[in-house]
Amino acid sequence: MKYCFDPLAQRYPSQRFPVYARGGMVNCSCPQAAAAGLDILRAGGNAMDAAVAAAAVLTVTEPTANGIGGDAFALIWNEKERRLYGLNSSGPAPRAASIENILADGRDEKGRMPALGWTPVTVPGIPKAWAEISRRFGALSLSRCLAPAVRYAREGFPCAPTIAYAWRRAFGHYRETLSGPCFDAWFDTFAPHGRGPEAGEMVRLPDHADTLQAIGETGADAFYTGDLARRIDACSRKYGGYLRYEDLAAYRARWVEPIRLNYRGYEVCEIPPNGQGIAALAALNILKEFSFTRRDCPQTLHRQIEAMKMAFADVLDSVTDPAHMKTDYRVLLDPAYGARRAEQMGDTARVWTARKPPKDGTVYLCCADRDGSMVSYIQSNYHGFGSGIVVEGTGIALQNRGFDFSLDPSAANCLAPGKCSYHTIIPGFLMKDGEPVGPFGVMGGYMQPQGHVQTAMNFIDFSMDPQQALDAPRWQWMKDGTVTVESRFDPELARALRRLGHDIRMDLNTPSFGRGQMIVRLEDGVLAGGTESRTDSNIACW
Repeated sequence: MKYCFDPLAQRYPSQRFPVYARGGMVNCSCPQAAAAGLDILRAGGNAMDAAVAAAAVLTVTEPTANGIGGDAFALIWNEKERRLYGLNSSGPAPRAASIENILADGRDEKGRMPALGWTPVTVPGIPKAWAEISRRFGALSLSRCLAPAVRYAREGFPCAPTIAYAWRRAFGHYRETLSGPCFDAWFDTFAPHGRGPEAGEMVRLPDHADTLQAIGETGADAFYTGDLARRIDACSRKYGGYLRYEDLAAYRARWVEPIRLNYRGYEVCEIPPNGQGIAALAALNILKEFSFTRRDCPQTLHRQIEAMKMAFADVLDSVTDPAHMKTDYRVLLDPAYGARRAEQMGDTARVWTARKPPKDGTVYLCCADRDGSMVSYIQSNYHGFGSGIVVEGTGIALQNRGFDFSLDPSAANCLAPGKCSYHTIIPGFLMKDGEPVGPFGVMGGYMQPQGHVQTAMNFIDFSMDPQQALDAPRWQWMKDGTVTVESRFDPELARALRRLGHDIRMDLNTPSFGRGQMIVRLEDGVLAGGTESRTDSNIACW
């Protein structure tokens, strides 16, 4: 029986309350992924196992924002060791990819990296992230953790409303812009019926199932040194790509020390560069020089926006692979930096940088188990489905992270063989007095540090519970003096910001303001969770 309701029609404002649990919690942007994580917890797995399971399912159920061929980052609180770990599983440019080669081959787009095709493809880090987390912290095997994803890919899943919308938009865009046989596998994999799926329509991805099963059974070795690596190499050579078997075989994920900023007694923790978490901490370093009592007042919002613009001005022109950075990013965490920038902030809006951040697609999830371990995890293919390249017969959609590289040799983030690009995806974590408070994150390109600042301040400065901290209307700096606001943003506040010189514009595309998750552990070990109301999010707990 077919019904005529529109699952994207949100006629009435709804309200959500925080969810409480004690046995464990998994917060994801799709219900199947959250359920998979809970299944793993109840089978004896820990928060790290649950994160891997949920992340793998998301490559199947939400291919519009991530895939097996993307990158990942994680912040992991291991309760047994009482320590916060950072994992950077972003991949470098292939060794054959250089500015000279791309320009000589004529594969640039008027002096800049192309967004689609094999040229912007970098080494994928997601399978290695799963394997590393499982190897170091897992209580269950990687194969067991990937089993739910294999099942969903093989047996099928009903497409969620916002995913169906994004899928159809991507299909329309690709149909108009992609040409050549190298893109045929994308259409064969993701549009076998000549269109994107409708909401509620069953989707099956059998090639994904085989690939995920091979990754699980070999601890990701199949992807980096086995049959899958050879198939990726062959496909790249066939269509003139730069990625080679040797690039995959040499890849290692990196365990890193998280960077931290003391903000009003809380430690806000991020992954260090090449991630852009430093932008969120730089903005908070400026904002801690001010006192805030009300969130919904023009002066608070003005200072948040200006601090974020200042932070981006300092980050966009300097952050890249840390081995190639010419300046020490830690100066942005110095109290003197925050004080100096706060003094420079005026009562009206200014343009602090002429850079225009691009957009991308990402998935974020967080998990906690009954023993106290917690995970903040994020993965992405960058622009939606990524490069538009799918390795034939594997379901591996390759990311286009290389698009962020500059072809100007003088730029900090210029392309170089084996170099990692400035990276947009960032997981967040809060601590206080040496104790873990919990994971949080807001996905969505350059909205991510802006979402981190707004969510962290909602919780710390304005005493909002995790759900309210995520639900509060958001703003987003776009370029120059332009700031977009959600349709439910207070019109009077928008007018007041315009009087302060901000070019305020309303954006009806709610997902563009990011999609977040958050878990807070209370003193007695009870977990309080919030999930994104702007998408198909869900919390699974027990």
